[in-house]
Amino acid sequence: MGRTPTPVTTESLTFRSDVTVELVKSSASDADVLFAARVSTAGEQSLDELKKDPERSKGLINYLMRDRHGSPFEHNSMTFFISAPIFVFREFMRHRVGWSYNEESGRYRELQPVFYVPDASRKLVQQGRPGKYVFVEGTPAQHEAVRGTLEESYEQAYAAYQKLLAEGVAREVARAALPVGLYSSMYATCNARSLMHFLGLRTQHELAKVPSFPQREIEMVGEKMEAEWSKLMPLTYAAFNANGRVAP
Repeated sequence: MGRTPTPVTTESLTFRSDVTVELVKSSASDADVLFAARVSTAGEQSLDELKKDPERSKGLINYLMRDRHGSPFEHNSMTFFISAPIFVFREFMRHRVGWSYNEESGRYRELQPVFYVPDASRKLVQQGRPGKYVFVEGTPAQHEAVRGTLEESYEQAYAAYQKLLAEGVAREVARAALPVGLYSSMYATCNARSLMHFLGLRTQHELAKVPSFPQREIEMVGEKMEAEWSKLMPLTYAAFNANGRVAP
C-alpha cells in the first residue's frame, strides 16, 4: 500500500494526507459462503461445510459469484475502525444496505484539530465535463496553493471553534465553524456482499467490468478495506476479481 505519510503538526493543528483503516473484529471465511449456499440442497447437513477445506469447493464460490447468487455472501461480518476527513464519510454513508455505522460526535466531545491536506501524489486538476472528465497532475504552484490555502483556512476555522467554546457556546453549535476537511472516526460493519458493492463503486481496478470514478480519498479507504478482506476470504476475493468485480 506504500509508505504511510507522516502527519505534520503546526503549533496546535495536525495536517494529514492519509487515512486509517483497522480491522477491529471479524467473523468471515469462505466456509461461511459454502454452508449458506448448500443449505438449499443439503439442509442440516450443510453444517458439515464448516469442518471441510473450502478450497475443495472454490468452483461453487465462483459459480455463485458468476451467476450472481448473492445471499450466501451475506453470512459473515467485518467491523472496521476508520479515520478519515468528514467529506469521505459523507460519501461513505451513501452505502446503506448491509452497513452499520457509528461515528464520533461533535455534540459530546471537543473535536480535535486534525485536518486533511493532500500530498503531492493527489491529482488536482479536473478536465472535461461531468460524466466525462479526468483528473490530471497539478503543478508545483497549485500544490503549494492548496497546501497554504487549506492550512490557513483550517487555522482560522479551528480558532473560531475554540473562541465559541470559550464563550460557553455548546459544542453542537460551535462545531458549525469547522470544515469538512476535519478528520472524524467511525466504526463501519459490513458483510462481504455489501463490501463488494462498495469496492465496485469506490475503487478503480484493471479487472473491473464496469468502470468507476471514485474520489481518491474514499478510494484510499476502500483499498485498505479490500486488503484486509482479501486475507479473510481469499477464494471469495479471487472469484470477485475473476468475474469483473461486480457484486453478486
